[in-house]
Amino acid sequence: MAVRVVVVGAGFGGLGVAHALRGAGVQDVTVLERGDDVGGVWRENTYPGAACDVPSPLYSWSWATNPTWGRRYSTQPEILDYIRRTAAADGLRDLVRTGTSVTALEHVDGTWRVTTDRGVLEADVVVPATGQLSNPSIPGIPGADSFAGPAFHSAQWRHDVDLTGKRVAVVGTGASAIQFVPAIVDRVSQMTVFQRSAPYVVPKPDRAYTAAHHRLFERHPGVPAGERRLTYWITERFNGALEGTSPITRPLMATIREAWRLQLRRQVRDPELRRRLVPDYELGCKRLLFSNDWYPALDRDHVDLVTDAVTAVEPEGVRTADGTLHEADVLIWGTGFAATEFLGGIDVRGVDGLPLDEVWADGARAHLGMTVPGFPNLFVVYGPNTNLGGSSIIGMLEAQAGWITEVVRRIDAGAAHQVAVRREAWESYDAEMQRRLGNGIWAGCDSWYRDGGRITTNWPGLVAEYRRRTARVDWSELEEVSPRPTSPRR
Repeated sequence: MAVRVVVVGAGFGGLGVAHALRGAGVQDVTVLERGDDVGGVWRENTYPGAACDVPSPLYSWSWATNPTWGRRYSTQPEILDYIRRTAAADGLRDLVRTGTSVTALEHVDGTWRVTTDRGVLEADVVVPATGQLSNPSIPGIPGADSFAGPAFHSAQWRHDVDLTGKRVAVVGTGASAIQFVPAIVDRVSQMTVFQRSAPYVVPKPDRAYTAAHHRLFERHPGVPAGERRLTYWITERFNGALEGTSPITRPLMATIREAWRLQLRRQVRDPELRRRLVPDYELGCKRLLFSNDWYPALDRDHVDLVTDAVTAVEPEGVRTADGTLHEADVLIWGTGFAATEFLGGIDVRGVDGLPLDEVWADGARAHLGMTVPGFPNLFVVYGPNTNLGGSSIIGMLEAQAGWITEVVRRIDAGAAHQVAVRREAWESYDAEMQRRLGNGIWAGCDSWYRDGGRITTNWPGLVAEYRRRTARVDWSELEEVSPRPTSPRR
């Protein structure tokens, strides 16, 4: 009987796995999506100014190139439209059950029991593809729920709240904030931005594609393909620089740092404000951000950048460590996501009821970022140590989709039933990851890449290396967990 596969999440990762499985002849695939449509983070994050910081020709599926991108760096509505159109054209949309939240995954008698808010399914293989940036994070600041006005996270934007003429408090200066702050700054009467750590913000070489560009792309597909290859080559050089093993690490980082310094000096008039916008950590240790209008937005007369620590939220505003109450009408959290809480919100239990939370008590780890001993036929997409400091994550997701598909094809053919990584391979791989990450640039500061003393989110090498390591399944690293069950399927 054909293998039953349940994919959790209908973003780039989950849909990419479904595409690869269907292409390999695996027909019984169901994609469960908690939202009301496909799209993942690009469906959820609708804040003003939302856009990608990877050029569009590379930030797209290799099997679904798009010559009609409107910009080099596409905006959220256009990316979401691309995902929707591609999913529909490829037949993937028919596999998706929307409005279905998965609450538990339990391995019972050789089968995965998938519990949702709309009932229970059974599957031979489960592929969680919920991503690292799916669950918004709001810090546990005293009084966070006491604010009298509208308060919301950037990933849960309240479009019904009119910001015109309002006093707006923004907590956080990460990748989302540097996009939505410039987009709303001219509508508000006063803005207070609370910065815990200054980011490095470098110029974004963005531009709109004209009708002439689109004619060129349509008539000569090699042009956008060439841009994709060039962007990939450039970002791979940056990935190598972050690992610290590339001979161009120092000159490349020096060039990026100079671009940051010149932009800051050119765009911020006030020397004191410039001083507060200088990061206190090494370039690359935290996520490098791209924007042409972040610094000008902070340099407005009605904008105040506060670097004192936030100690409390009160009905009237935000109080900082110096005792000042910064009054506001609207509070926006730009505090990112619970990136290290992989599969957050899903109770996962493997063989003999083993809780995944227990295995990951001191930090998530998975062989190739996908498989954990004791959890047969559970393969995580965009799992531990697969995030990138540079380049397009879609390259990593497609590599994972190919590896998972090879495993599922073997299961589907009856050559195996339940497979998971051998413990020694899992431990050896994790030791390698932590050793390499400990020698790289991310080890030098506290960031969302870390869970305690471990860097659990990021991949330490090039995308090309990860592709090589996942191009073929090394079956010596996997083991058959138990024989095929004899009980009939329900």
